[in-house]
Amino acid sequence: MVYGSYHASEASHRYMCGQTLRFTQGDSAPRITLPMSKLRTFFEMIKFEHTIFALPFAYLGMVLAWAQTDAVATVGGRGMVWQFIWITVAMAGARTAAMAFNRAIDAEIDARNPRTANRPIQSGHISKQAVWAAGLIALLLMLLAAWQLNSFVLKLSPLAVLGLVGYAYTKRFTWLCHLWLGLVDGAAAAGAWAAVTASFDHAIPWLLWAAVAVWIGGFDLIYACQDIEVDRRQGLYSIPARFGIAPALRLAQIAHVITVLLLAAVGLSAGLGWFYWVGLMIVAGLLVYEHSLVKPDDLSKVNLAFFAMNGYISIIALLSTLLGLWL
Repeated sequence: MVYGSYHASEASHRYMCGQTLRFTQGDSAPRITLPMSKLRTFFEMIKFEHTIFALPFAYLGMVLAWAQTDAVATVGGRGMVWQFIWITVAMAGARTAAMAFNRAIDAEIDARNPRTANRPIQSGHISKQAVWAAGLIALLLMLLAAWQLNSFVLKLSPLAVLGLVGYAYTKRFTWLCHLWLGLVDGAAAAGAWAAVTASFDHAIPWLLWAAVAVWIGGFDLIYACQDIEVDRRQGLYSIPARFGIAPALRLAQIAHVITVLLLAAVGLSAGLGWFYWVGLMIVAGLLVYEHSLVKPDDLSKVNLAFFAMNGYISIIALLSTLLGLWL
């Protein structure tokens, strides 16, 4: 690209995410003032730091696949490192894209909800167009990672895109939106298995997918209880809005009992050692504690249950799996 001359008294301006990019005379290349504040706002909006809590179940699928396929012999240490890197990129890209699309698609809905009315898009700190652009970039990173991993996951990537984008629309027509979210998140664990093996020809990825799906779906039931009145006013679909808070919390409890049973099935199918079972008991205890934090007439501790406990559970599940495999 060729840049024309600029008058000394003027600077040419372009805008991205509401931030000025300045091109000055005499530069061999344009000097750009990066929109760091906007980038920081974007990452805060999508809770990017919580990606670290979403990664462990993807890594769990990866290490179980390594163990089942004797990856050291088949792809070697260097190949395993690259699989780890690209699975991480895929997971981070997918979660970032999903959160960005959700924030952009639901911008008007969130503006009418007192709990979300001060989010960055609603308060004018970042534009919806910028959020869409960031989501598309993250989606391209996910597709790049799929291409680098193997043709099997690349062929499945359109389904992943459908799931990531489609979730935000499900609350407009079905109260099964919680299950959709669970299935999309659970696909990360199964997808990491497929990234290593290029197949789903074992019970483990399906059990992992189901375990994460009902775990996240159950948790989304709890989280959705906060918005029951707003959802009803806006004609949105959710199980709490349709059936009430108490039935939703009971269903979440059932979902998390099923989660523990499915994780037990994973341990049996993979032949994991006693460290895994200790970890599973801790996970079960944390789930019980989570449910003690929320009651139909007191949802004040939902965020503690949703974010802190989720992080502990996913990390413990991964660490106990690693110890169960090799100790």
